[in-house]
Amino acid sequence: MFDKSAKTFPSKEQTIFMGHCAVSPLFAKAAVAMQEFNRKMSIDGIKALPDYLDVMPRLHDNVGRFLRTSPKNISYVHNTAEALCMIANGYPFSPGDEIISYQHEYPSNHYPWILQKKRGVKLTLIADNPPLQKYAHLQKPTGWSMAELTGKITKKTRIIAFSHVQYTSGFAADLPALGEICRQNGIDLVVDCAQSLGCLPVYPEEFGVSAVVASGWKWLMGPMGSGLLYTSKNFREKLSETMAGPGLMRQGLNYLDLSWDPHDDGKKFEYSTLPWDHVAALNVVLEELFLKYSMESIRDEVFRLQDLFLQECAASGLQYLTFPEPNRSGILATEPRGESKAYLEFFKKKGFIITAPVGYLRFAPHFYNDDEQMVTAASYVNEAVAALHH
Repeated sequence: MFDKSAKTFPSKEQTIFMGHCAVSPLFAKAAVAMQEFNRKMSIDGIKALPDYLDVMPRLHDNVGRFLRTSPKNISYVHNTAEALCMIANGYPFSPGDEIISYQHEYPSNHYPWILQKKRGVKLTLIADNPPLQKYAHLQKPTGWSMAELTGKITKKTRIIAFSHVQYTSGFAADLPALGEICRQNGIDLVVDCAQSLGCLPVYPEEFGVSAVVASGWKWLMGPMGSGLLYTSKNFREKLSETMAGPGLMRQGLNYLDLSWDPHDDGKKFEYSTLPWDHVAALNVVLEELFLKYSMESIRDEVFRLQDLFLQECAASGLQYLTFPEPNRSGILATEPRGESKAYLEFFKKKGFIITAPVGYLRFAPHFYNDDEQMVTAASYVNEAVAALHH
C-alpha cells in the first residue's frame, strides 16, 4: 500500500532514521519543488512569481482537506511559537482569567502563556502524573492526569493549552475527551500538534479544538521554518491582531490604500511576506503523501512498526513507555542504562538516527520505514545495551 522505496525516501540509502520527532529528512519531492522555485527566482526575480500565485490558495485547500475543515480556517506560519504568540497576545483576557497547561510543555507552548502574566492572567500548571503506576519511579516527565486537569478548572478558566503529544515521553492527550471537557465548560482548547500532525489523525472540528498549531519539519517531513495554524471561526473572531503588514489587509497590493481593513479568515495571521518555496514544498508533501494515504492508515502503520521494533529488542531489557491506545503516539521513549550520549554516539556509527533531548532515548519511526529496518534497529539496541551496560 505504501511507497517505501529509497527512490522516494532517499535517506533510507544512508541511515535508519527514527528521529521524526525532531527534524525529519525533507521529503525528496518537496526539496525538488523548493529548488525549482529558487532556480526560477535566481533567473527571473519578480517575473517568476506569476507562476506561483496559486501556492497559497492550494495550501489553504490542501490543509483544509487534511484537517477536515474549511480552507478559510487555515494559515501558514513560520513555527509554533509564532502562532501561539499571536493567539496568546491577541486573546481577550481580563485580569484574573486563568490558563491551564502542563508543567513540562515544550517551550513554544509555555512562554507565550507566561507573557500573559503581565495582563494579570494566572497560568496554572498541572503536575507530572505517571499515567501508569509502573512508571512512578521515573524521574523524568511521563504524562498528566485528566482527573487533575478537570479538578483545576474554575469559572475563570479561559484556555487549556496542551501538546497533543508530549515531546519527552510520547504521551498523547485523548483529544476527543479533552475537547468534550472544554465544550462542557466553555473553554477554548489550544493544541500544539508539532508531535502528531502527520502521524496521528487531527480533526479539530470533530474533536472540539479551537486552535491547532504545528511545525512542518517533524512528522510532516517539510522544510524547517514552516508551520501551519488552524483556528475556528468563533475563536478567530475573539482574537485581536498583534502582527500587521500588507498581507493582513484585504486591499492586497494596493499599498497606497492604508485603510484598516483586515482579513477575518485564516489570512488574518499571514500578515506579511511568506516563503513561497516553503509553501510549495508543503503542498507537495500534502498532495504526494498525507492526502494520498489516510491518516488512520499512517497511524496504524507507525504503530505496527513500533510493535515489531519492541518485539525484536525485548532482549535488551530496556523498559519503554507504552500507553493505552488513546494515549499512544509515534514516539517510543525509554530510560537508558547509563548516559544517553553514549547510546547516541554508538547508534550514529551504525547509521541509526534517534534523539534524546531530556535523557530519554526517543525512537520515532514513520510509515515509510520498513520491517527490515525495524529488525536491524532493534539489533543495534540490543548490541548497545550489551556493550555499554557492561
